[in-house]
Amino acid sequence: QLELVESGGGLVQPGASLRLSCATSGFTLDHYAIGWFRLAPGAERETLSCMETDGGQIYYPRGVKGRFTMSRDNAKDWVYLQIDNLKSEDTGIYYCAADPGELCRSVVRGQGYGMDFWGKGTLVTVVS
Repeated sequence: QLELVESGGGLVQPGASLRLSCATSGFTLDHYAIGWFRLAPGAERETLSCMETDGGQIYYPRGVKGRFTMSRDNAKDWVYLQIDNLKSEDTGIYYCAADPGELCRSVVRGQGYGMDFWGKGTLVTVVS
């Protein structure tokens, strides 16, 4: 059974850093594009990053790269999202999602509606 489980969220102060984790199981990660997405209060879902199949190129939407860094542990088939210099507007639920057919160059231009498999999310709250 395909499963994505996010962790690492929490309550943090502005300027802090967090590393979110996405544990994958039940599928061959190399065969899937996988990405990170955020749902902030009152906002539409936003794509933060996407890694191509075979742990290939990582794409970031314009304006996102810089504070957000996606990576992968090949041995564990986990993916991570490092968020630096957290701001109040980073508050939201962070999801990882995977799909065998999506191309990341398209994913980062949208809101991830083509991604078929989603975790339940991890909440990040940034408050002073």
